[in-house]
Amino acid sequence: MDELLLRSLTPKVLGILVRRGADFAAAEDAVQDALIEAVRVWPAEPPRDPKGWLVTVAWRRFLDTARADAARRRREELLDAEPAPGPAREVDDTLQLYFRCAHPSLTPSSAVALTLRAVGGLTTRQIARAYLVPEATMAQRISRAKRTVSDVRFDQPGDVATVLRVLYLVFNEGYSGDVDLAAEAIRLTRQLAAAIDHPEVAGLLALMLLHHARRASRTTPDGTLVPLAEQDRGRWDTGSIAEAVEILQAALARDRLGEFQAQAAIAALHADALTAEETDWVQIVEWYDELARLTDSPVVRLNRAVAVGEADGARAGLAALAELDDTLPRFAAVAAYLHERDGDLATAARLYAEAARQAPNLAERDHLTRQAARLNTRRRS
Repeated sequence: MDELLLRSLTPKVLGILVRRGADFAAAEDAVQDALIEAVRVWPAEPPRDPKGWLVTVAWRRFLDTARADAARRRREELLDAEPAPGPAREVDDTLQLYFRCAHPSLTPSSAVALTLRAVGGLTTRQIARAYLVPEATMAQRISRAKRTVSDVRFDQPGDVATVLRVLYLVFNEGYSGDVDLAAEAIRLTRQLAAAIDHPEVAGLLALMLLHHARRASRTTPDGTLVPLAEQDRGRWDTGSIAEAVEILQAALARDRLGEFQAQAAIAALHADALTAEETDWVQIVEWYDELARLTDSPVVRLNRAVAVGEADGARAGLAALAELDDTLPRFAAVAAYLHERDGDLATAARLYAEAARQAPNLAERDHLTRQAARLNTRRRS
């Protein structure tokens, strides 16, 4: 395999797809899929015309993706912009596709990645960011998943846990990313809750509704992020909050705690506080302890450090933070916040600037840059 040849052909193939009408991001994904296929096929069957081979395969990948995206958009156009309250009455084929992609022949992580790409309409880059892995790693994972299921019959749907993970990641991307899929994720989770009596399905639906209820207050009209403590709570959707709390309480009463119920309980405690100062941080730390026990996730422990800092003081939060890997995403932002609360403005400003450089999107980068500038101004005054 001539890697230099592949690298030299990549921009040429990309340019051809763009000239044929593909948008740049979709063309990049298609070319990446074609390169992975070339690595697999060429050692045994080298093509006579490498560039022509790559163009053909990449263009087919682009058309397949474009058709899938068009089908998803047609489904979404049938919906209102916001998810309707109450149980879902009809089930379309989208949820069935989620179960089909969660095939038993795939590992859960590969099934989630494949579903996000094939049904959810997310790009490889967006999925990689959700999984905290390099884009090339995720591209290989998706390609392997496609190959695995290419010759199998989709007559064995995947399990509920995998489908819930997919819906959760789709909602998170729609809530904070550059593709609005939050309402669609809520719609599908409602359908799943109506079809399956499962406390974690209810927990996920409650969690989504609680986060969605705060959506109008999360940014200013110009797109600036508004931290939770500074949000206008009068703009929160109290109807969605009340519905979510009722769903969550019924799920918790069944005494089959799972991670989505625990996350929803944390979100409910935030929603229950009339002001940021009234937040019950002690209970939130307790729920984070449960969540850490259920997931053993370093991201959960990172968020727990913030809660500990609020409940027991910044020094306690920094002590909890010191137990974690400082390469975790948003570690620098959390450290900056806790150092600011501890009165160390110089360290906090430096860490906010570092976090801004690592931010996954423009809105977060701008917010962290402003935080660094604010502290530097305070230090000089």
